[in-house]
Amino acid sequence: MWGKMEQDKENINIDIKKNEDKHVNESNTHLSKKEQFIQFVKFLGFSLSAGVIQLLSFELLYNWIGWKVWWASYLISILLSVIWNFTFNRKFTFKSANNVPIAMLLVLFYYCVFTPISLFGGNALEGIGWNGTLVTFLMMVINFLTEFLWDKFIVFNDNLMNRVLKKNK
Repeated sequence: MWGKMEQDKENINIDIKKNEDKHVNESNTHLSKKEQFIQFVKFLGFSLSAGVIQLLSFELLYNWIGWKVWWASYLISILLSVIWNFTFNRKFTFKSANNVPIAMLLVLFYYCVFTPISLFGGNALEGIGWNGTLVTFLMMVINFLTEFLWDKFIVFNDNLMNRVLKKNK
C-alpha cells in the first residue's frame, strides 16, 4: 500500500514537472512584441553593466597601470564581462533553466569566433593610432549586437535546445 502511494506521488510530481517545463517552453517561444521589447531592454541593461565591468577593468589595466598591451588588457576585460553577462542574462533575461553546460558551450563557441576577430581587428586599429578606449568601445557595440542575436536565436532558444537534447538522448 505504501509503495503504491509513493509511486502515485512520484508520478504526480513527474506530471507537474512536465507541465511546468511545457509552460516555460511555451512562454519563451511565443513572446508578444511587448515581451520581446522587455527582453531586449533587460539584455541591454545587463550588457551595459557588463560593459562597465569591461571598460573599468580595461582602463585599470591599459591606462591606470600603464600596461600598454591592448590585446591582453582587452582579453582579460572581455572575459570578466562575459562571465557577468552570461550569468545574469541566462537567469533574468531569457529565464532559461535548460541545459546550462550546453548553453555555456554555445556562448564559448561564439566567443571563440568573436574574440580573435575583435582582438586582431582592435589591435590593428590601435596599431594605426586609434585610441585604445575608443577601439574597446567599438568592439563592445559590435559584441552587444551580435551576442544578442546569438543568445536569443541560438543559445536560449527553447525549441532549438529541446531538439538538440532529444537527438542526444
